[in-house]
Amino acid sequence: MRVWRDVRPVLDAFREAQPRRLALGAGLAALTVLMGMALLGLSGWFITATALAGLQAATAMRFDVFMPSAGIRLLALGRTGARYAERLVTHDATFGVLAALRERLFRGWARPDAARRLLDRPARLLFRLTADIDALESFYLRLLVPAGAALGAALLAGIVLGAMNAWMGAALALWLVVAGWGIALAVAARARPAAVRRAHAIEALRSRAADLVAGQTELVMAGRIDAQRAALAAADRHLAAADHVLNRLEAHSGMAYGCAGTLTLVAVLLAVAALVGEGAIGAPAAALALLVALTAIEPFSALRRGALEAGRAWLAARRLAPRLSEQAPAASADAAVPAAAPDCGPVLRLRDVAVAHPGNGVAVLHGISMALAAGERVALVGPSGAGKSTLLAVVAGELAAVCGEVRSAPHCLLTQRTELFQDSLRDNLRLAAPSADDARLWSALQASGLAQEVRAMAAGLDTALGEGGLGLSGGQSRRLALARLLLRDVPIWLLDEPTEALDTATAHDVLQRLDAEAAGRTLLIATHLRREAALADRLLSMRDGRISADLRRGTAAFDAALKALRPD
Repeated sequence: MRVWRDVRPVLDAFREAQPRRLALGAGLAALTVLMGMALLGLSGWFITATALAGLQAATAMRFDVFMPSAGIRLLALGRTGARYAERLVTHDATFGVLAALRERLFRGWARPDAARRLLDRPARLLFRLTADIDALESFYLRLLVPAGAALGAALLAGIVLGAMNAWMGAALALWLVVAGWGIALAVAARARPAAVRRAHAIEALRSRAADLVAGQTELVMAGRIDAQRAALAAADRHLAAADHVLNRLEAHSGMAYGCAGTLTLVAVLLAVAALVGEGAIGAPAAALALLVALTAIEPFSALRRGALEAGRAWLAARRLAPRLSEQAPAASADAAVPAAAPDCGPVLRLRDVAVAHPGNGVAVLHGISMALAAGERVALVGPSGAGKSTLLAVVAGELAAVCGEVRSAPHCLLTQRTELFQDSLRDNLRLAAPSADDARLWSALQASGLAQEVRAMAAGLDTALGEGGLGLSGGQSRRLALARLLLRDVPIWLLDEPTEALDTATAHDVLQRLDAEAAGRTLLIATHLRREAALADRLLSMRDGRISADLRRGTAAFDAALKALRPD
C-alpha cells in the first residue's frame, strides 16, 4: 500500500499528460508481440503441413500454399511496422510526459525561497530535475508496456492451445501469468534495496565530483583535498557494490525465465504428444502449439530490466510525488498575500509586512509599509544588514512574507550577482525575451553600451560563454545583464546594488544608461553607494529591519543622507 501511495501521483501524471498516445503505444507493443507469436506459430504449422502434404502426390496437389505464405509475409511486414510504430509512439509519448513533469516540477520550485533552496542544495535539486525524472520512464516503458504485452501473449497462447484442449489452454495461460509476473515481482523486491543504494551512490558520486572539480582551490587551502578524494572513492565503491548485486540478480532472473520457458515447453510437448496420440490434433497443430508456447514466455522476460530498475523508479517517485501533487499553499489568516497592483494608484504597495528567513523564527523585517507611484524612483539606504536586499526579495517574490500585504505590478529584479550561463550571448539575452529577434537584441546591446564590443567578436551574438559568463570581463558581464533587463518590458525595475564591484568609469556609464532607459518606469534601488542613490527622488532609510526615515529630494535631510553614503 505504501508503494502504491508513493507511485500513484506519478502514474496519475502519466495518465493525465498524454493518455491516448500512451494507450496507443501500449496497444502497438501488444500487437507487435502477438504478431511475432502468430508469425512463428503459423510458420511452424506451414512447414510441418507442407512436409506432410508432400508425402502423397494427391495431397500435395490439393494443398494450398498461397494463403499461409501470404499470411506469413503479412505478419512479417506487419510485425516490422508495428515494432517501428511502437518504438516511435511509446518513446515520443514518454519523453513528452517527462518534459511536462520536469516543467511541472520546476514550476513547483519557482515560488518564494526557491532560489535560496537551490543555492543551498544545488546538486540534490539538479539530480531531482534530471536523473529522478528520467528514472520515471521505467514505470511505463519497462513495466506497464511489457506487462501488458506479456498478458496479451499469455491470453493468445491460452486461446490457441484452448482451441485444441480447453484445460491445456487455461493451464498454460495461468502458468504464464503466475510464473512470468511472479519472477518479475520477486526480482523487483530483491533488487529494490540495491537499486536504492545505487541511486544514492550515483547522487553522492556526482555531487562529490562536482565539489572536487569546482572547489579544488578551497579544498587545497583548507587541507581537505585528500579527504574529498577519499569520499569520492568511497561513493564509487558503494556504486560498484550495488552494481554487483544488480548484475547477479539479472543473471539469476535470466536463469529463472530460462527455466520457466523450458518447463513450459516440456509440459506443452507432453500435452500435445498425448493429444496427437489420441488423434485429437495433427502434427501441424502440435507444431503450432509448441512454437506458440515457446514464444509466449519471451515477452515476460522483457520485464526483467524493468524489475531491476523498479526500485530506482520507486525512489524517484517517492521523492517527486509530494512536489508533483503539491498545490499552492493556502494562506493563513496572518500570511502575506502577493497580489497584482490595482489599475490605479501605487504600482507597488507594502502594508505591515514582516519577514523571517526559513528555519529561523527571528523576524528580519518588521512592519514594513511603503508605496511607490508610477514613474517614481526610490532608493533603500542604510548599513549592511539593515534589510535592503531582503525587502527587494520580498517585492520580487523570492521570499515570502510572514504577514502583511504585498501588491505589485509586473517587475524585474537585477541582483548584485550577474547570472550568466554557459551558452551563447544570444540565448543569455533571450532568457528575458524568448521571442526577441536579433534586431531587438542588438537594440538592447546598443542601449547597454555593449553592441560595439559584441560586433568586434568573431561570432557576434553566437559567441559562446563559459560557465558563469566566462569570457567576458566584469564590466561586460554587467552590461550584458543590463541589456537583459532592458529586454524585460515591465513597469517596475528592482535594482540591488547594480554597479557594485565595477570601476568608477564603468559604473557611471552603466548608471547613465539605466537613467536614460528607465524613463517612465518605477525604480526601487537597494544601495549604500552615493552614485546609485543619486538616481532616486526619495530615500527610504532602513535600520534593523525597519524604515526609519522617508526623505524626498529637495529637502536638507535628503541632501544630508545622500552625502553620508559611500562615495565612489
